[in-house]
Amino acid sequence: LTNFEEGLRFGGLGAVVAELVRLPMTASRRLQLAAEASGTIGIALRRGRRPTEAAEFGQPTAATTRWRISLLPSEPLPVPGIGRARWLAELIRARAGEAAEFEIGACDATGRISLSPHARDGQDQARRPRNFG
Repeated sequence: LTNFEEGLRFGGLGAVVAELVRLPMTASRRLQLAAEASGTIGIALRRGRRPTEAAEFGQPTAATTRWRISLLPSEPLPVPGIGRARWLAELIRARAGEAAEFEIGACDATGRISLSPHARDGQDQARRPRNFG
């Protein structure tokens, strides 16, 4: 946690990524203030490997946004047994914003990822995925 904060305060980095199990409110506030002061993006990865750690995910933090990334079934490819990876990115919390869900597909043959709104009830099925490259 100390190295994460020092990296954020340094100011010469584009982003600092740290994997944490616990992120108490006081520590998250210090990290948020350090990120705001330096303009550096801070990304805290929290993976719950045990049921006791999963309870930590619901605890409040000072983070500007909170995302949950989950695996989705792979998109079939012409090669048997191989598929293009896909994920569900859920924006759970955003200051002064709304929650959202996106399906993200790994790079295709042209090097572009696909990003589309997640269809909760089938209403978004007509939307075409946007490609970014």
